[in-house]
Amino acid sequence: MSTLLALLDSFDDRPAARDLRELTYRGLTGTVVDVGCGGGRAVGELAARGVRAIGVDLNAAMVEAAAERWPAGEFHVADATALPLGDGAVTGYRADKVLHALPDPGAAVTEACRVLAPGGRAVLTGQDWDAILIDSDDPGRTRALVHARADRLPHPRVARRYRNLLLDNGFTGVTVEVRTAVWTDAACLPMLADLAGEGDWLDEQTARARDDRLFVALPFVVAAGVR
Repeated sequence: MSTLLALLDSFDDRPAARDLRELTYRGLTGTVVDVGCGGGRAVGELAARGVRAIGVDLNAAMVEAAAERWPAGEFHVADATALPLGDGAVTGYRADKVLHALPDPGAAVTEACRVLAPGGRAVLTGQDWDAILIDSDDPGRTRALVHARADRLPHPRVARRYRNLLLDNGFTGVTVEVRTAVWTDAACLPMLADLAGEGDWLDEQTARARDDRLFVALPFVVAAGVR
């Protein structure tokens, strides 16, 4: 299993993550494309609800793993801005934790508009990478680490723009909700290691986890609209 897939599984198994996925599934019926499908969990869960679920990801290894894990789904290797679907081919579009990694998130939302049938629903969800809350004995360094991690991504703050991206592409009835994932245990230490690497700062967070004093919170934005 890849490190990325293991991290995704670790997050997706948490009750808060399951609740967040349930929120994103609202109103998605018929034929739904899940863009940036990763390990395919959402595709599998949607297919179990009777939806024709199509997963798309640019990572071929992820697509292969998803197809093995969730055989009821349909999976393709493709770019979010060039989906292998005809105009108006789907009634639902879901993009979860992917727009921050794209060179042009706006182009992906324009593509969502193309593949959605009139009346179809789009759901955009993802974290704000520059708004991670971490209790630490060194808040200045923590703030610098969070900003540095965010700056490794093409668009770390795009979740703040989800509503406007939908409005700019003509979506109506646009709604926005924010849900926050909270960790107080060692499950988030791999994420913190990615943030800071080995050293005193991570040692402090590891000790906090051991002593039941860890606090990490990450806001997720969920925006939806109708084509």
